[in-house]
Amino acid sequence: MKLFDVYPLFDITPVKGQDCYVWDDQGTKYLDLYGGHAVISIGHSHPHYIQRISDQVNKIGFYSNSVQNPLQKELAEKLGEASEMPDYQLFLCNSGAEANENALKLASFKTGRSKIVAFEKGFHGRTSGAVAITDNPKIIAPFNADHQKEILSLNDLDSVEKVLSKKDVAAVIIEGIQGIGGIVVPDADFMEGLEKLCKQYGTLLILDEIQSGYGRSGKFFAFQYTNIKPDMVTMAKGMGNGFPVGGVLISPEIEASYGLLGTTFGGNHLACAASLAVLEVIKDEKLIANSFNQGKILKDQLIKINKFKEVRGVGLMIGAELNDQVSPIRMGLLRKNHIFTGVSGTNTMRLLPPLTLQGSHVDYFMSSLGEAMDSG
Repeated sequence: MKLFDVYPLFDITPVKGQDCYVWDDQGTKYLDLYGGHAVISIGHSHPHYIQRISDQVNKIGFYSNSVQNPLQKELAEKLGEASEMPDYQLFLCNSGAEANENALKLASFKTGRSKIVAFEKGFHGRTSGAVAITDNPKIIAPFNADHQKEILSLNDLDSVEKVLSKKDVAAVIIEGIQGIGGIVVPDADFMEGLEKLCKQYGTLLILDEIQSGYGRSGKFFAFQYTNIKPDMVTMAKGMGNGFPVGGVLISPEIEASYGLLGTTFGGNHLACAASLAVLEVIKDEKLIANSFNQGKILKDQLIKINKFKEVRGVGLMIGAELNDQVSPIRMGLLRKNHIFTGVSGTNTMRLLPPLTLQGSHVDYFMSSLGEAMDSG
């Protein structure tokens, strides 16, 4: 049997990871500034993380949600403290797309409406519902025309009010920082105005923090640079540092009832152990502050490079846009300097390193980038 070939793959096979580095099966060491789409939050193979999961495997690896799991309650308490959202409720699932699916369902249940507002260049996952509200022609399925949705421009409150005033929109969903869309940060005034409009017209506000959450922005969630309080927050990626886990933070104004949502694997013992380890390391090693500080240093240095058209982002979620294609530079960094980076579109380099990034990593990247840009 062959694999269903939907991913273009580098001819590199990682076999070992430690902090911001991975090694391939030939013994080559790489600096990882991408972290599997922002999945690696506390660094590869953190000893506390490995110990937490190993201890849990020796107790019970997995059991369904039909019995009590004290780790879920512990996770909810620590997540409430870390995010400064202790009054919210936690629903655990397995991925970002599943988190968004459940948030959209809850919005529909709560409002009795079905229409969704999303934004240009937004990305919310690859399930049917998530794809339907994603502004990406490469993954739009034919049936999406049947979904009730509006794709609007960021930072345009007039267009938002025109749609919401019809009072048929269940939810507005927006990323705290757009990831695949090129690391675009919505204006704070727009976010605060958006929240007011949602409240005015009875629409729920969903913050998709799947890529931008868990300290990556220099706040626990990127929306916390504003004064808003969303109805729901979705998360995944860095939540488990590579272990599949996702979740929805739900306002206390949305009431739970048996059977409203469901999941087989969500919140299993191993997923909770991984998620708890991440929160514990983030707190003990002050990684949110480190993300902000190292991100500012990195962004300030990138801005000084004249070849970049624009450098966007905050914390360790940075996009550096060229006028030309970025692929030659990325390939130079990978092949010659052994540095992994990401891409958005064809012109933007996307940097999503572990939150453990240090000055020495930044220095090596910047010197290597200079070489790659000169030769590229």
